[in-house]
Amino acid sequence: MSEKPGSPAVEGGSRESGEELTLEARLQRLEEIVTALEAGDVELERGLRLFEEGIRHIRTSERLISRAELRVEELTGEEEGTRTEPLGMDAQQ
Repeated sequence: MSEKPGSPAVEGGSRESGEELTLEARLQRLEEIVTALEAGDVELERGLRLFEEGIRHIRTSERLISRAELRVEELTGEEEGTRTEPLGMDAQQ
């Protein structure tokens, strides 16, 4: 298997651990990682590093989303007499 140097899906660079990344940037990076791993042309060690990076982005993204949900609940909560509910599969259908 061979890596493709310079490919955004393979090169993580300084983006791997940057806490300053936005949610959108993290999701884009996750797409790149998934594409690289699914292509199957990444060597084992690099694949493991990409997988670890992906897990970090997922965990941080979950925290960012949770904080945003809390802010929305605070802003729309009791003041307007509204109640927020988590989005589920039923809401998307």
